[in-house]
Amino acid sequence: YDSLPPAHYKETMNTILVWMQQSETKLSMPQVAIAEYEIMEQRLREFKALQNSLQEQQKGLAYLSTTVEELSRKAPAELSQSYRAEVEVVLGRWRKLSAQLAEHCQKLEERLAKLQRFQNDTRTLKKWMAEVDVFLKEEWPALGDSEALEKQLEQC
Repeated sequence: YDSLPPAHYKETMNTILVWMQQSETKLSMPQVAIAEYEIMEQRLREFKALQNSLQEQQKGLAYLSTTVEELSRKAPAELSQSYRAEVEVVLGRWRKLSAQLAEHCQKLEERLAKLQRFQNDTRTLKKWMAEVDVFLKEEWPALGDSEALEKQLEQC
């Protein structure tokens, strides 16, 4: 029985596998181009929550690794190898998932910053256009008033 993992090992393995499957599904959803700041912010919050959840699952992953190390000292080589291979597959998926999550967060943060700048520039442009519109609707000075015409020309 020394060569079999404790029940907690199997429970932890199943929990992590289910969590990774759900997370991979969330991350595999197509990234549509969104131009709404609130929706992008919401998606970023979801990814950040997923990252926090990833950190919480880290303990279980560490437990699996140490348990397999302990087992490999007691178990026959063949059995030990199969448990090591199982944990290596999980670790590989974990690293890939972690990298994808970090990349998604970074891209979304960059897009949010660009969108914020664009919205600010658009507001500035609209304000300027409104001012120009007011200016263009102003009464033009009489042709003989060269000083007023010069001022108007400078404003243009």
